[in-house]
Amino acid sequence: MMTLNKTRFAAGLAAITLMLLVTACAGPESGKADASGKVDYTKMSAKELGEYLIFESNSFRLDMPTQEGTTARERMMQDDLQMLCSQTRNQPSPEQAGRIIAEARASMKYPEGGIQLGDWQRGGNLAWGGFGFRLADQSDDHSRRAADGACYNCHALSPQRTGGSLGPSLTGYGKSRGDSEATRRFIYEMIYNPHAYFPCTNMPRMGYKGVLNEQAIADIMAYLLHPDSPVNK
Repeated sequence: MMTLNKTRFAAGLAAITLMLLVTACAGPESGKADASGKVDYTKMSAKELGEYLIFESNSFRLDMPTQEGTTARERMMQDDLQMLCSQTRNQPSPEQAGRIIAEARASMKYPEGGIQLGDWQRGGNLAWGGFGFRLADQSDDHSRRAADGACYNCHALSPQRTGGSLGPSLTGYGKSRGDSEATRRFIYEMIYNPHAYFPCTNMPRMGYKGVLNEQAIADIMAYLLHPDSPVNK
């Protein structure tokens, strides 16, 4: 998933979810536009309504250019991994999970000088920042500033600030795990492509998808492991 404006995304998702729930029992009959051009939402199935709101209505410009050089429509299309995880409701079979892990491990690219820690203060700014990949009237300009990691959306990071709870708490991570070569490798690979450990995880493939570069990953790793970081206080 790309970093988005959290408040606006959540509000939009809530609205779509509510409409899907309201129409989930409407039956399979299609609610295509009538002669006047009006669409009857009550005759749409949940799947039809979701597809209509995303791909056919004018509520969102799907031809908008994205920072990665595609369009909003292309960004919303799932790749093979996402389709498989959706089809299995994030519960792939053992055979599928093994294939996901193997492909994720094959995708890894490591820094030439080995996995090193960067600047923990820069890493803190990246972990608590939400800049990057927003479209519409607040499109982010990546030529002026690189994308943040937005780690706070899913993880608790330090006792001084409130983070998310979708992922495990990382508070005190360096204090409990230490700063070994194995720990660094695990964190790097989790940020780069976490499916190497947890097939169909909710965690984004931040390195593999090009959201974070090697330096940004090194800085976030330092924020998690450095003894002076607020994470470990």
